[in-house]
Amino acid sequence: MQYLVSVIDERSNSATQEEMTAIRAFNERVQAAGHWVFAGGLADPSTATVIDNRGGEALFTDGPFVETKEFLAGFWVFEAADLDVALTLAAEGSKHCNRKVEVRPFL
Repeated sequence: MQYLVSVIDERSNSATQEEMTAIRAFNERVQAAGHWVFAGGLADPSTATVIDNRGGEALFTDGPFVETKEFLAGFWVFEAADLDVALTLAAEGSKHCNRKVEVRPFL
């Protein structure tokens, strides 16, 4: 089963050199263990565009769909046998990136 691990932050591109080194090492271990699917960091929410095409004509709005102090700054997608394995990976990822994370299974 695959799990989305969302990294939550209050600023974009805020990782220190030490955090980036720890994240890279963590990513390499996850890849070697066969849990790696995909990961990435995201640009600041101010660069987002929300598109609503439910009414017959697409409406494009600059900025995030929700104004909030915390936002999705990056993510991992892990392959894990069960939720316990995913939570263990996410806890280690949270430690290495020094941010809160949220874990959600894919449907």
